[in-house]
Amino acid sequence: MPLFYKSGEEIREGDRVTYYGNPGEIEVVADKLVGDADVDYYLKEIGRGVLIREPKVYGRVFVEVRDFGDILLIIRADPT
Repeated sequence: MPLFYKSGEEIREGDRVTYYGNPGEIEVVADKLVGDADVDYYLKEIGRGVLIREPKVYGRVFVEVRDFGDILLIIRADPT
């Protein structure tokens, strides 16, 4: 099942976002097991969510579904 921003748009890897006002990029969408050890770890241990690369404050931060209200889509990832 896909994950969605509060605005209703589907979250995709590569999307440019803000997280608590700081610019970042969606690095990983953890919504299903994919056979990648890192992604599957987040899903099994924490639950569904996204990994955001935000170099100014957090570096990388995993955000659970319940906290998606703090993520705002700025620019959609290139579909190619």
